[in-house]
Amino acid sequence: MYDDFQAIDRWTGMPVHCRYQALIVAIATRHADAVDIKFLVDDRPVWIALPHPAWVEYHRQTGNVITDPMAVQIAGHYLKWAIESGEDNGREMYSLTVQETLDHLQAIVDEAHQLVTR
Repeated sequence: MYDDFQAIDRWTGMPVHCRYQALIVAIATRHADAVDIKFLVDDRPVWIALPHPAWVEYHRQTGNVITDPMAVQIAGHYLKWAIESGEDNGREMYSLTVQETLDHLQAIVDEAHQLVTR
């Protein structure tokens, strides 16, 4: 769904190609309590930082865990939203809050359920 996708840039109307490239625990690279997920947006690197406390909160709420593939989908969903809504302003890194992470997680879960019920 969101590891290799197209989005339409809100401001230019042009399609952009987004591809997942890497997932790194940010404490190792920048001493942050987050997971950094790298995408190439038309070959421009863009990092989406998901806060570790979102993993704890999701487990507390549901008893389930956020897996690495789910984290990639969350970050990709956010990136597509940012590009299509005009929130993407060319920055190299975007940091989500716990609530934003959980909201995008819920959106991908809802989309997956819709695909299954079709």
